Amino acid sequence: MLKLLSLSRDRYWLNNKKTIKKRQKKTEMKKQDAVNVKLYDLTHTEAAKLFEETEYPWEVLPLIKEFILEYGKSLSQKEYEHPAEDVWIHKSAKVFPSAYIAGPCIIGEDTEVRHCAFIRGSAFIGKGCVVGNSTELKNVILFDKVQVPHYNYVGDSILGYKAHMGAGSITSNVKSDKALVKVHFEDGDIETGLKKFGAMLGSSVEIGCGSVLNPGTVIGSNTNVYPLSSVRNAISADSVYKKQGEVAEKR
Repeated sequence: MLKLLSLSRDRYWLNNKKTIKKRQKKTEMKKQDAVNVKLYDLTHTEAAKLFEETEYPWEVLPLIKEFILEYGKSLSQKEYEHPAEDVWIHKSAKVFPSAYIAGPCIIGEDTEVRHCAFIRGSAFIGKGCVVGNSTELKNVILFDKVQVPHYNYVGDSILGYKAHMGAGSITSNVKSDKALVKVHFEDGDIETGLKKFGAMLGSSVEIGCGSVLNPGTVIGSNTNVYPLSSVRNAISADSVYKKQGEVAEKR
């Protein structure tokens, strides 16, 4: 009887491990799913041209500054204020007096930039976004409706439509050994040639409070990341990231 129970238990754990591995494999993103047209909804950014001219989103990062400088010159003076050199702010945007904004920067329609926000430059911020208290931005594109509302650092990163970063969550954009960043996919690595590369978030990604997105993180649309997570590599769309090695498909 004990032998039968032991065999049954062993079979159960063996089958369970196979199921976990099978589910885990599906949550690892492939290279083809990280191309711009699959990772992002390009109808929700006025910077769509940059993505149409490149294959992967991190290829956009070195182009953001010059794009803002050129695109800013084309903006209507009836719709945008030009309060400082290379800074354009939509007249419907709400910018609190204590916010610091360095150019080049574009802030879109109905966006709110709250107390003590620190925008260091090369920031293209879409429509209806929230840049919150003590949030720091540097060399970023925020698609429309992105929220980085409480104590976030977002550097050398691109956040897709309706992406949201919980309080205190950050992108880490430089490796501790200062090496060039690779992106790790299920079907191999891609050398980006970049020393500074934070995170690429697809549409409606939810990042839990206090999480760290390590250099070279790519997260597909509609994925949720648990609070206090340390995330690396490329995570498929429609997943739930619980911790390293434990990622489930959304049901």
